[in-house]
Amino acid sequence: MPPKSIPVPAKAPKPYFFYGHRKPSQNRPVVYGGLFSNRQILKTPQTPPPPSPPFDLQKWDPHHLPQNPSLPSIPNPRQNPKLSPIARFIIDAFRKNQYTWGPTVVFELNKLRRVTPSLVAEVLKVQDDHVLASKFFHWAGKQKGFKHDFGSYNALAYCLNRNGRFRAADQLPELMDSQGKPPTEKQFEILIRMHADKNRGQRVYYVYQKMKNFGIKPRVFLYNRVMDALVKTGYLDLALSVYEDFRGDGLVEESITFMILIKGLCKAGRIEEMVDVLRRMRETSCKPDVFAYTAMIRILVSEGNLDGCLHVWEEMLRDRVEPDVMAYVTLVAGLCKGGRVQRGYELFKDMKKKGILIERATYGVLVEGFVKDGKVGSACGLLKDLIDSGYRADLGIYNSLIEGLCDARLVDRAYKLFQVTVQEGLEPDFVTVKPMLLAFAETSRMSDFCKLLEQMQKLGFSINDDLSKFFSFVVEEEERMVMALQVFNELKVKGYSSVQIYNILMGALHKTGKVKQALSLFHEMKDMNLEPDSTTYSNAVLCYVEDENIKDACICHNKIIEMSCVPSIEPYHSLAKGLCKIGEIDAAMMLVRDCLGSVTNGPMEFKYALTVLHACKSGADKVMEVLNEMMQEGLPPDNIICSAIIAGMCRYRTIEEARKVFANLRTRRLITEANQIVYDELLIEYMEKKAADLVLSGLKFFGLESKLKAKGSTLLS
Repeated sequence: MPPKSIPVPAKAPKPYFFYGHRKPSQNRPVVYGGLFSNRQILKTPQTPPPPSPPFDLQKWDPHHLPQNPSLPSIPNPRQNPKLSPIARFIIDAFRKNQYTWGPTVVFELNKLRRVTPSLVAEVLKVQDDHVLASKFFHWAGKQKGFKHDFGSYNALAYCLNRNGRFRAADQLPELMDSQGKPPTEKQFEILIRMHADKNRGQRVYYVYQKMKNFGIKPRVFLYNRVMDALVKTGYLDLALSVYEDFRGDGLVEESITFMILIKGLCKAGRIEEMVDVLRRMRETSCKPDVFAYTAMIRILVSEGNLDGCLHVWEEMLRDRVEPDVMAYVTLVAGLCKGGRVQRGYELFKDMKKKGILIERATYGVLVEGFVKDGKVGSACGLLKDLIDSGYRADLGIYNSLIEGLCDARLVDRAYKLFQVTVQEGLEPDFVTVKPMLLAFAETSRMSDFCKLLEQMQKLGFSINDDLSKFFSFVVEEEERMVMALQVFNELKVKGYSSVQIYNILMGALHKTGKVKQALSLFHEMKDMNLEPDSTTYSNAVLCYVEDENIKDACICHNKIIEMSCVPSIEPYHSLAKGLCKIGEIDAAMMLVRDCLGSVTNGPMEFKYALTVLHACKSGADKVMEVLNEMMQEGLPPDNIICSAIIAGMCRYRTIEEARKVFANLRTRRLITEANQIVYDELLIEYMEKKAADLVLSGLKFFGLESKLKAKGSTLLS
């Protein structure tokens, strides 16, 4: 058998016009000129990253930073297949020089034989650095034989606006004019659209004025765009002035032109001017349709202008425009929410007469309106009409009816409706039962109250949370405080009590000045083996301070700290004032520092107290400057500030300077004469105490305390 011939590999064809005029490379991947040329990209093989060692929690150090932290990834322009090779070359030159313009970038760009305006626009479209884009645009304009076209100017405008430099973009028309390329309407349209999209109404008007200065007459479309932007941003008068220019140019209004102005006038409540525009709209054969009238009504409803709504409704009927269901629903909802439910009900009957399909939401709005108006009978009649129409009432309608029946002292009927909601599986919530609980409490029907609680528990209600909500609602009015305590006393017997309810009642009693009752609840709570929380102790601090029992208030404050909680600002402030009142100035200043170091935004009195302490180092004049600043802020000096003056002057200065400050405050009638006498006594007492502390510290330092004790002295005991 003859041996097989070994195939010889064919030699690669020599490049000529059939295969292409050059070979592809990594930097120039596109081949042109061949009959069957393809785009070929030569990719460098990427080596996989070395496997990372397994994570060991024992060796993890959260403060360790890697030696070579990875730089934030910059998007590679090569990944955009729409960029031409020369555009990629330019962007690569920017990237290699850290996106900073300089001689190296210019050197790279000078390698290009020629630059076209389309190439400039292509680069600017993907450039996110406005400084670099402006430099490149200016460099391109200086090249021999180069002139920017409208595309490159527009690309620069988009680039500047994209980077928040819209004011610089507004100067492009002047730049175009200076470079022999006067701007057209398109350039101004781009600027107006940019500002309109960002709700910059004044900039829109600025560009519009500049457009008029260049002698360019906008089209109807651009006029509409300008007026719409001004109306949406609240510059209605400017929009009307633009409309006067519109009419002065002899242009014919479109329907959208009128609607822009009508919406703006409706929103501003200028009904007479709106009717005038409507009349002008009819004269130009642009009679508004039902959708336009519905939009007007919706705007007026959102502004609460019900008279304007009814006026627009009459205009719609005058134009013989048949209102649809959306127009009816919008107006009925606005009238009911604005307290004109009877007028809304007349429109409702008009809908039924015309056979318009009425949604359940419309029934709900009418029911809610009748309940607020105290017409529960009419609301119940609507419920019957709703059911006869084949609808099933939702929970919102039942909640409104139950509230209305309870307000009318028909709580038994309300309870029957509640049973209906349960039977229909509507899952009633606290809003449903709150009116009934309040009605039972006001009429002292505690057996029915507890019966309702038992049913709520069977339905899966969180009784403790709902009772907390109930008592929070009840104590909002001071007149119902006695009733709340009576109800709570009844519920305690049946085991319905919690720390949250105690906190609510204690806080309410403190606000009404019944401190003794609040403290009795606090002691009762501890007797019932209920564990107080931080809110309980905060309320107790406030009550103890008002009862002038500062020692127990401090104990409660320490309890909060032991629970690893931070007291609220009110207990801090109250306890600090109480400590200052009894002369414990050092403890008060320590509390002030603790408060400012613990809470996010402490009271201004505390901040000024520390400022006064620091100002005492410079003397009485500096302290008076701080006090003057306080007065300008509307903060008269209280006992915390005066205690800070005493502490600072005794520590850094003399008693005479402290008295000078208090005398100045007395002259300006910021403190009374009685308070000045009290502060003078506190000043002397505090200074004596500090002097005694210094003597004792000296005795301990020199080791003389043992000799004093041997002689029977009780000075150190």
